[in-house]
Amino acid sequence: MKKLTISFVILLISTISAYSQDLEGCKDHPMFSRMKGFSIAECAKNYNKLETYNSAGEDISFEGYLTFLNYTFNTEAGEMPSNYQIIKNYQDAIVAKGGKKVYTDDKYGCFELKSNGKEYKIMLRDFYNGTDFKLYVLEMDAMVQEITANVMLDALNKDGYIALNILFETGKFSIQKESLPIVDQIYELMKTDQTLKISIEGHTDNVGDAVSNKTLSKNRAKAIMDALIAKGIDKGRMSFVGWGQEKPVADNRSEEGKTKNRRVEIVKKQ
Repeated sequence: MKKLTISFVILLISTISAYSQDLEGCKDHPMFSRMKGFSIAECAKNYNKLETYNSAGEDISFEGYLTFLNYTFNTEAGEMPSNYQIIKNYQDAIVAKGGKKVYTDDKYGCFELKSNGKEYKIMLRDFYNGTDFKLYVLEMDAMVQEITANVMLDALNKDGYIALNILFETGKFSIQKESLPIVDQIYELMKTDQTLKISIEGHTDNVGDAVSNKTLSKNRAKAIMDALIAKGIDKGRMSFVGWGQEKPVADNRSEEGKTKNRRVEIVKKQ
């Protein structure tokens, strides 16, 4: 019995030791369990851009909340996996979750996955004969814009307008709760400068029907005006218009460009 207890303790220490090699503060992405023998040498999580590949092997970029993990293999843990084995391991896990392969070769693995209402872009790269690889998991989302009434006023006085990234429910004109603080700051702007008059102007990307996009952008601009009226701003100080996809500020052929084109502009009226 004593011998069995000692063996169990050795096994426990060995297991703890394997994970104690992780860089402090780093942990696996919640969607994926790590491969045997690997520890995390580097990690980061922030709003960033992911440079990846489409199905034709062409460069393409996306932006959102990016988790980066650099895994390294402990050669004492056994036989090192091949690049193919690592890519195939993640591919099987992603497909099992309902995702799909976008592009793979012996150096890269690019995948996409929709889970719990969110869209993910996943990439594996920088292999070193199975000893190291890097995992990128991008949660597609627009960055929450932090902006104050003073910043808005400065932009209106300098440029005559300011573009805001106000988020709405997909295909609808309900303002998402994370964008309500921006609406609050527009209210503060209007309350602070009682002489200010504005036009609230909605814009979309080119996805969908042009007529529908124009109606959608108009309803979204009106939703913002209605929210300001509900807070006590005089309706006579505001107007709204929807331009749809008529006035792009970026190339709609890229996701980054589409994100910039989906905007609301506050324009100062003379």
